[in-house]
Amino acid sequence: MAAKAKLAEAFGKSLLAENMEENDIESFLKLGRVRLICCDKGEVIFHDGDEPSCLYILAEGEVHIRKDSFTGRSIFLSEINEPGDVFGEVYLLLGKKYDMYVEAVRETQILAIDGEALLHSAPAALLVQQNLMRVLARKAYFMHNKLKILASGNLREKIIRFLFWSMAPDGSITLDFTRETWADYLTVARPSLSRELGALQAEGIIMVQGRQVRVIDREKFEAYL
Repeated sequence: MAAKAKLAEAFGKSLLAENMEENDIESFLKLGRVRLICCDKGEVIFHDGDEPSCLYILAEGEVHIRKDSFTGRSIFLSEINEPGDVFGEVYLLLGKKYDMYVEAVRETQILAIDGEALLHSAPAALLVQQNLMRVLARKAYFMHNKLKILASGNLREKIIRFLFWSMAPDGSITLDFTRETWADYLTVARPSLSRELGALQAEGIIMVQGRQVRVIDREKFEAYL
């Protein structure tokens, strides 16, 4: 696939291209400030303390956001594994140095959009700016819900509230991440999460099968909300 076509395909999958026609995407890419970065496993996309100059979009692969402790231990913060996911935009817009780093955990391709492209007055750039506002709004909503979950009194309430926000009308929940990632989100140890899930299942409140969860007793489930 030609380089320009690959750029257009990767950008078209992102939320920044929402409601944009092919000609809009082509016009934006013609600004000449978008490039595709190929990363090997273990390669760092940007380091803690770097000055931001780009907004990044995951094209394929997976990256982890991490932070080193004062003793040198690498702390996992979150993962980005969905093609089209945007990251690094807050630091770019605020002009704030990164206070964490992003590392590829397997062979990965990333789109890097120069910050100047986001300030361009071209019509296509204005569409991207509007979509970026939506991205920021979605992330703010996500953090709002996370704060409500983490403010719960105990681990069981955190689990119930987390599942409640993701539950379908039929009581089913499909988790698209690992148990380790879920534990990190709730800021608890993975064994503690597994024990509490086992207790909820033993009490007949939920049923867990891999990444599939189903609420069995809604009355008991909702008592923890």
